Amino acid sequence: MKTGLVMEGGGMRGLFTAGVLDVWMEQGLTFDGAVGVSAGVAIGCNFKSRQIGRAIRYNVRFADDKRYKGFTSLIKTGDIFGADFCYREIPQHLDVFDTETYRKNPMDFYGVATDVEKGIPVYKNLLNGDEQDLMFMRASASLPMVSRVVPFGDRKLLDGGITDSIPLKFLEGRGYPKNVVILTQPRGYVKQKSALIPVAKLTLHNYPKMIECMSKRHLMYNLQTAYVTEREQEGAAFVIAPKEPLNIPNLERDGSELMRVYYAGREEALRTWNDLQAFLNR
Repeated sequence: MKTGLVMEGGGMRGLFTAGVLDVWMEQGLTFDGAVGVSAGVAIGCNFKSRQIGRAIRYNVRFADDKRYKGFTSLIKTGDIFGADFCYREIPQHLDVFDTETYRKNPMDFYGVATDVEKGIPVYKNLLNGDEQDLMFMRASASLPMVSRVVPFGDRKLLDGGITDSIPLKFLEGRGYPKNVVILTQPRGYVKQKSALIPVAKLTLHNYPKMIECMSKRHLMYNLQTAYVTEREQEGAAFVIAPKEPLNIPNLERDGSELMRVYYAGREEALRTWNDLQAFLNR
């Protein structure tokens, strides 16, 4: 039976996922396939390249670097997370991404982005970790209103979390009946409608379908968390989530705060390890 891994996004909450994945890599755990959304794909790619510690390392190293993130980057480049710095300078030069190991790893690794013109999720199996794959990862993690729309083929893309925040159904539909889901919000979290919709109507006025998706995102998200719980109760999913809200902003510059979230993930991975093994071996 094929096993899958689903990784929610959530900006710097994704360092919780990084902590979980590092423990699993230290233990030699693998999956047949995985899907990541937004920060989930940006962090999760290191699981396919088997680079323990890379995600927390570069996030702490560049936490206060204006080229990496912040309003200076937004003003200069149009992206609050500097696209060139994040998806070229870091992986090619400053903390090299192991594309060879990534490519040789047989695990399917899907990313999710949103087509801003059609208001639908777009999925891509990121097989090679090459420039095109990194461009799609960038699109998946490009937050609306503070990122440029990313051209990709004949599509225009932004954050995948707007249309498929927790793509468990997608992975099940690709033939993965047994799945592990990493959430970055605690169990029982209920998303409310975004207060930024009026801003979105100004900044994304050329993409009415995208604005419509953003207006309804909380409804979609809450239905998805309910489905995750349902599948967990049926024994088809295993869920790892923070014990409490992580309370970390996307532009956090304090390395100790980033480490706090990372270690919360490590602790939860260690605490649930035996139960996870029992689930995977059933």
